[in-house]
Amino acid sequence: MARNEYDNAEEISRLELEAERTAEALIFASAEPVSEAYLLERLPGAVDLRRVMARLVRLYAGRGVNLIRVEDRWAFRTAADLSFVIRRDDTESRKLSRAALEVLAIIAYHQPVTRAEIEEIRGVQTSRGTLDVLMEAGWVRFRGRRRTPGRPVTLGTTPRFLDHFGLEEIRDLPGIEELKGAGLLQGRIPPDFRVPLPSSADELVEDEDPITQLDLEELGLLTPGGTPDE
Repeated sequence: MARNEYDNAEEISRLELEAERTAEALIFASAEPVSEAYLLERLPGAVDLRRVMARLVRLYAGRGVNLIRVEDRWAFRTAADLSFVIRRDDTESRKLSRAALEVLAIIAYHQPVTRAEIEEIRGVQTSRGTLDVLMEAGWVRFRGRRRTPGRPVTLGTTPRFLDHFGLEEIRDLPGIEELKGAGLLQGRIPPDFRVPLPSSADELVEDEDPITQLDLEELGLLTPGGTPDE
């Protein structure tokens, strides 16, 4: 290897090492999963982010804390086989009601979905309080407006939902065979029963428009002028 090529390789190695340390520190210091866009803004431009993150994933693979990817975000989480030793504190949030669990499952698998569609699937009316609980947990969000009469709001899951349930992307939700194996589908199942494949949590579908600031004001999520409604 020529001297200048060796020096160049050495410089790249140094930059990647520094990038790894920087990415590690940024993710460790964040309470929420860190986006790749955020990392790219703070790492040297010549660094291959995908390679940097792959090296960090391997570094933490056998440790008590693993580096995991949640869509386009990264976070450190307790290794799955050690989660049982983590003691939950007294401030753990209350368990979801059966209604909330049903609504959350419908939103996760059928998103984008409207409130009327949720009620049609469940066969009962869905209270605003049930949706409020899921939104306060940060697992469900308003994602768009359906291009149908009345312009109903569509609902979908959030990166926090994926992070909480250990999913890299929404398509990692268990399929019908996995649900059967876990005992969640028992009894006689109709022969035409299918578990829907949800779309990406961030991708709008053809009959869906994005939520605007005016929509947020109408939903009570923003005060007029754009100030968040606390």
